[in-house]
Amino acid sequence: MVDVTFYKDPGKRILNPDLFYKTAQHLAEDFAKADEKFNKRSQLRKFYDEVLRLNEIAKSNDDEWENIFPYVNMLIAKATYAQGRKLVTDDFVDFIKKSIDQIHSAKDLDVFANLFEAFMGFYRKYRQSN
Repeated sequence: MVDVTFYKDPGKRILNPDLFYKTAQHLAEDFAKADEKFNKRSQLRKFYDEVLRLNEIAKSNDDEWENIFPYVNMLIAKATYAQGRKLVTDDFVDFIKKSIDQIHSAKDLDVFANLFEAFMGFYRKYRQSN
């Protein structure tokens, strides 16, 4: 599994310069290698769409972060459920967990949404069959 670290310097909130390119690309390559019954684009797109939805709510309601954050954490339960149904791989669940572990604010959620966007773009290239 590729190291998913949002910040080069978390204290100063300096983004990892490789996050939206090399990290996203390596994740896409790794996930695309899974058996074709796992990690279908349509399944991953559901998670991406949910991250975008939560990100939009967080952007428009700064004062509601404490009520939005539990729904962000619920993505882990949803990913685990999809894993139990053999729709996604263990690595995808780890990606969701490791990413959400780094989210402490709406700005962090925005970073995750952008990483997921970059990942989905690369995934389209590496997983053409579904």
